[in-house]
Amino acid sequence: MIRPTRRRMLALAAGAAALPATARAQGFAGLGTEAGAFALPQRGTRLRFPEDHYPHPGFRIEWWYLTANLRAADGTACGVQWTLFRSALRPRARDDDGTAQTWMAHAALTTPELHRYDERLARGGIGQAGVARPFDAHIDDWSMRSRAEGGADLLSALDLAARGSDFAYALRLDAEGPLVLHGDAGYSVKSPDGQASHYYSQPFYRVSGTLTLPGRAFEVTGHGWLDREWSSQPLAEDQTGWDWFSLSFETGAKLMGFGLRDRDGGHFTSATWIEPDGTTRTYGDGALRLTALDTAEVAGRTVPVTWRVELPAEDLSVETRPVNPGSWMGTLFSYWEGPVLVGGSHDGTGYLEMTGYTPDD
Repeated sequence: MIRPTRRRMLALAAGAAALPATARAQGFAGLGTEAGAFALPQRGTRLRFPEDHYPHPGFRIEWWYLTANLRAADGTACGVQWTLFRSALRPRARDDDGTAQTWMAHAALTTPELHRYDERLARGGIGQAGVARPFDAHIDDWSMRSRAEGGADLLSALDLAARGSDFAYALRLDAEGPLVLHGDAGYSVKSPDGQASHYYSQPFYRVSGTLTLPGRAFEVTGHGWLDREWSSQPLAEDQTGWDWFSLSFETGAKLMGFGLRDRDGGHFTSATWIEPDGTTRTYGDGALRLTALDTAEVAGRTVPVTWRVELPAEDLSVETRPVNPGSWMGTLFSYWEGPVLVGGSHDGTGYLEMTGYTPDD
């Protein structure tokens, strides 16, 4: 777990989210704050690789977000998360020395019995964190490093590593399918008012490696999913959080789907159906149906951890169940994130992330 003695340091690094305190009420983690002079995503922008694997300093916020569903030799389901966030302190078209950027990273390891996590913060421009070429996303000794030869396929082969006070993992990832663009060729709308991000994924990783817990280390295999997203105002001001799913089915098909909640409890939804060969079909608001079925008491909050996910256009009706209902990330901006098991019209596994759930009164 993150060390309580670091709380003051985290608060002082308001650069961890690069948002003024007065803005943090505007959407979860301040992500509904008006973009001002920061760059905005543009419909019709052609994503370019490998260029877009690297930072976009003119935008306020972006992330490299990897989750993996894994199994130990005895069949135990487990999962890992590795995320690097970049936030800009001020708008600028260029960032020559990196000091206008701040970095925050989360790592987690989840089994049915435990959930372990840690958080790291860094200021840009001093070599502590960043995304270096040919591709090395890192903060301190946490890294996501390419083993590919170069070009557009830099993310096709990765080594991933992180270590907290009571867990560690080292994984090898090899992509067995293409990159996937969400929304309109990578332009992903997030609200009725048109807030958007540029968003693509690599959802086809085959994963192997080692998880380490106090007194033991064990080998795991499974599959992984990397999300890349950048924007300057990805939420509307009245959107309080999201429920986001990345599901991989035994048929080889996959689903990315999210519901962004407004203050009245409604969902603005979006989904991408991914065929085993990587071809996609995109669905706008209302096509994906998300229904909370069961809750858990986590960190003083009532959190909906079991869901029905329906996409009638693809004959999909499944139920997701958490591997560990207590998968709470008690980080600077706290949220629920953990592996799920999927059953119904399609069987499989996936990851669920839920933000904006406040403490019960």
